[in-house]
Formats: sequence, structure tokens, C-alpha cells
Amino acid sequence: MIPVVNDDLVNDFEIEQEPSRTYKLHLDNNRISGYIDNLDAVKQAAFAILNTERYQYVIYSWDYGIELNDLYGQPIAFVLPELKRRVTEALTQDDRIQAVDAFSFETKKGKVHAFFTVQSTFGDFDADRVVNI
Repeated sequence: MIPVVNDDLVNDFEIEQEPSRTYKLHLDNNRISGYIDNLDAVKQAAFAILNTERYQYVIYSWDYGIELNDLYGQPIAFVLPELKRRVTEALTQDDRIQAVDAFSFETKKGKVHAFFTVQSTFGDFDADRVVNI
């Protein structure tokens, strides 16, 4: 006896996007107050992703964070394109972030300051990250 598969069931559901509402973090005095949603929540998530070293903390999945530790001591010619790739890869793990572009870099005294634009489902915003090399 061969089972019969009803293919009509595959089209009977729709995927819903989860809300982006989250707690508002105040980094200056380590407290949480109220909630944020939409673009502000994506900005906060991008900040958290870019300030969390990937694979460093057991609490986060291996898809969360950015790898920066191994860039220390590397030549600028390697760091700039690699930083662009890693920032894009880290941020686009979030379903709300569609693309990262318009990169520009400033380098001085062993530091690279990366500026870029994040395109999200709620709008675009500018972000940056300083990396010690």
C-alpha cells in the first residue's frame, strides 16, 4: 500500500513575520526602560551584532555576531575588503536587514573606522564600527 500525499496542504499556510518589538537598552547606565519597535529596534540589533564577537559566547548561535579578533595584525589591504564582507555577512543574518552598502573607511594609528548604510525593511540608516588592527 502506497501512501497518498495531498499537495494542497503545502499552499494552505502563510508565513508571518515576527514583530520587531523589543526592550530599549540604555548603554550609558546599564538599564532597560520601555520598548522600541521597527527602525529603532533594527538599529539596536545592528549595534548589538556589531559589538558581539562571533563564536565567543555560548548563549548566542554561531550565526550571531561578527568575527573581528583575527583581523589584528593584518595588513590594511586585507582588512578593508574583509571588514566589508564580514559586516555585511553579520548584519544580513537578521531577516529585517536587506543589504549593507555605501562603505567608506578611515584609517589612522592602528584603527580602521568603517562607515556604511544599512537597508532594512523599515528604512535605511547609517552605522559605523571602529576596529583595532
